[in-house]
Amino acid sequence: MTEINPLLLTGGVIGAITAILVAAYALVKDKKATMGFERTMNDGEIMRRLMAYAKPYRKQFVVVLFLMLSASAFGMLIPKFFMLVMDVSIPNKDMRSIVFYSVMTMVIALYTCVSLRIKIKLMTQTGQDIVHSIRYDIFEHLQELPFSYYDERPHGKIQVRVVNYVNNLSDLLSNGIINTITDLCNLFFIIAFMLSINVKLTLVCLCGLPVLAVVIIALKKKQRKAWQIQSNKQSNLNAYIAESINGIRVTQSFVREDENSGIFNRLSDGYREAWMRAVKFNFIMGPSVDIISTITTAFIYVLGISWMSNPDSGITVGVLIAFTAYISRFWNPINTLASFYNSLLTAISYLERIFETIDEPVPVKDAEGATETPPTKGDVEFKNATFSYEDGVEILKKVSVKAKKGQTVAIVGPTGAGKTTIVNLLSRFYNVDSGEVLIDGIDISKVTIRSLRKQMGVMMQDSFIFAGTIMDNIRYGNRSATDEEVIRAAKTVCAHDFIMEMENGYETEVNERGSRLSAGQRQLISFARALLADPKILILDEATSSIDTETEILLQKGLNELLKGRTSFIIAHRLSTIKNADFIMYIDAGGIAEMGSHEELISQKGEYYKLYMSQYDFLK
Repeated sequence: MTEINPLLLTGGVIGAITAILVAAYALVKDKKATMGFERTMNDGEIMRRLMAYAKPYRKQFVVVLFLMLSASAFGMLIPKFFMLVMDVSIPNKDMRSIVFYSVMTMVIALYTCVSLRIKIKLMTQTGQDIVHSIRYDIFEHLQELPFSYYDERPHGKIQVRVVNYVNNLSDLLSNGIINTITDLCNLFFIIAFMLSINVKLTLVCLCGLPVLAVVIIALKKKQRKAWQIQSNKQSNLNAYIAESINGIRVTQSFVREDENSGIFNRLSDGYREAWMRAVKFNFIMGPSVDIISTITTAFIYVLGISWMSNPDSGITVGVLIAFTAYISRFWNPINTLASFYNSLLTAISYLERIFETIDEPVPVKDAEGATETPPTKGDVEFKNATFSYEDGVEILKKVSVKAKKGQTVAIVGPTGAGKTTIVNLLSRFYNVDSGEVLIDGIDISKVTIRSLRKQMGVMMQDSFIFAGTIMDNIRYGNRSATDEEVIRAAKTVCAHDFIMEMENGYETEVNERGSRLSAGQRQLISFARALLADPKILILDEATSSIDTETEILLQKGLNELLKGRTSFIIAHRLSTIKNADFIMYIDAGGIAEMGSHEELISQKGEYYKLYMSQYDFLK
């Protein structure tokens, strides 16, 4: 064997080492902020968490990996068959060996096709299962997050993470991971076969890898910045679209169409520009690989032909043909890895936002060792309950009140006094900072949230109606209720008559948010929903605010039946609806300023009296 040039040897060794390190470089830790985006986790952590989702499907990965690696290994024999045919079989006119190599080539091709079919089927299914798991986890976590999370973020930004970002991971999970592992192994196979044919030509081929590494290193940071900006622009655009759809009535009422179109155009242009910039960096990678591979191949042709004149070089026509085939196979996985690297950077920017949402802390959750709530009787007590949304700003200050089973408690007071906060603490949408909230003498912080809320019926001021039939919307409060029970609940709250006037009665389809219904009709349906749940504790937060006076008189009859045997908390600005409450709390300045029956508070001529008389004078 001829002596190998030391410079050539050094370049080849460096290239071989680079071949291993280039693929791993994508996962180098980078905790620095980029372009105003503070990173919450490094690439390695993101990939570890992604692999945790893939772990349950390791058997499928092993099967596919075995099939693809075996097919790849067998495929490496084909260029050697060509070499043997050119250098041995044809000169010796050995037709039997030519036929044998031809049959073996066909068998390998058939095995590769079958393996590829199995791989596509298994990995497509596996990828979609993993995507489903990620989407389920993020949606389940969103169900547990507090109201404040949704108040502080545009809903469009939340939606894009659940739908768009997760969907963009599909190809990576279905093909990217397994292809990457296969291609990395293929590189070792190819290098081994190339070395077995000719060491010098192999070293020439490997010399191109350091140049590729420099290109990857130069593009890495710019690519990440570009995709982070693109994902943020996409979130902003989706958030504005969602907001515009929800506020279309206001937009048209104030003739804001042109202004809104201008805002949309700016956001859309920003997203388009960010996308084009990110894609531009991706497109640089592929041509870079092609240019380097072409130059390397040209050098091999030039050097190979020049070395063929030396009989001691071991380079023949068959060797050069086989090596040319291996060169193509060598750079194809490099090109695939480069494409995967681009996809990986994109996926990491999406995964960071997905895991950021999943990691969002849940301030209200079951305590360790929490037990199921026993059947509730209805005794409710607040003991020195203190609460603040922000540190140092107390909304409630040592509130103490006790409601016995079956009593109706009305809560009134100025806006922002803490009325809704009281019922939110009772439902454990928030936890008290200090003090206790007791139901039947049991601290609600020591029971599971689900079992607690199953004992309660809550009707908010903003009555949300889901897309579907009226029957389904009422049954939302009790999925096991019969049609007769649904109708009975609707009759109790005076919703039956207007429902039957609709084209399909209870089977009438209503749009998302109940846009076909008036505000009063939506509240009546929500009221029937709460009634059907048959709660022991009932919370009505401005439940009659959108009902006209005539309907309210009818509804009051149903309310009287509804409130019997239930402990009820009613928040109302319309004081005529709470005159019959067992006692009324006037909340102001974070505490109970006054408490007593309607008659008692009127006789005291305090804040409640002033509020009542101001409404009375207004109506005169």
